[in-house]
Amino acid sequence: MSTHFRTALRNKAALLLLRLLLVVTGSLPLATARRLGRWFGDCYYALGTRGRHVATTNIRLAYPHLDQHQRDRMVRATLQESGALAFEMGHVWSRPWAHTQRLIVETEGVDLVLAALQQGRGVIVLGPHLGNWEVLGLHLATLGNMVALFEPPKIESLGSLIKQARERSGGRLVPTTARGLAGLAKSVKSGGISGILPDQVPDNPAGGANVPFMGVNCATASLGCNLIKRSGAIAFMGAAYRVAHGFRVCYRAAPDAIYADDSTTALSAMNSAVEALIDGYEAQYQWLYKRFRQQPPAAIDLYDRQYHQD
Repeated sequence: MSTHFRTALRNKAALLLLRLLLVVTGSLPLATARRLGRWFGDCYYALGTRGRHVATTNIRLAYPHLDQHQRDRMVRATLQESGALAFEMGHVWSRPWAHTQRLIVETEGVDLVLAALQQGRGVIVLGPHLGNWEVLGLHLATLGNMVALFEPPKIESLGSLIKQARERSGGRLVPTTARGLAGLAKSVKSGGISGILPDQVPDNPAGGANVPFMGVNCATASLGCNLIKRSGAIAFMGAAYRVAHGFRVCYRAAPDAIYADDSTTALSAMNSAVEALIDGYEAQYQWLYKRFRQQPPAAIDLYDRQYHQD
């Protein structure tokens, strides 16, 4: 069996498995799907997986004032919420948009975003890996002409499914290429809206800088701040929190310092604004992601077990 054939077979199997998971979880009541996901999160916690180590390291760094028992509780809650996130995706990606929209039971700050768009100004919403950021992206597209970036997943067969799911509410996705970035900036300059993940670690050191997040210097992507300057957009912070019976979508004006010409000042302000969004919803942040990775010249691997022991 050739390598190409095995890869194609694995890709097809992954696509079928994802479709099945979305259909099954989407057919369950939302509360049941979340409860099942949290149970899987408990199992993940009990197994002492690599993901648990990453979450434990992140929470130890971000909340040094907590004692061991408090940190363990937060790690467990984080894994439970990650499970809930995975199992609610059937309602977010596979059900009709009208169904998903009804799950948005509360909104905050929508009037601020609409007022900015009515001025003819473009809007960029910085929405971190918090709550269900897929819901945030879908809701954004209902507020204006939305163009957002799309980087195909490593498993190629999943790309079309994810792209179609994210465009269900009217948004348009463009590739993470120079041409795609130019198209996004042009759309925002002309009064459109876009969403950017502000807490993705840049692959290239030139794509960001090590600035504080939760008191720890770490690689922070400059894409969002650069696009704000390049397009002249009004910036907002955004999140779709997981609440009883659905989601609470929240938009807040970004701090003034995010428009600063100095990159370090702007990126630090952006990270502080992300911290403010997390406050009160700590377990819903994606602490399984190696957010505290650093880049040269201070490229210390804080996830190496020699620095921390679980």
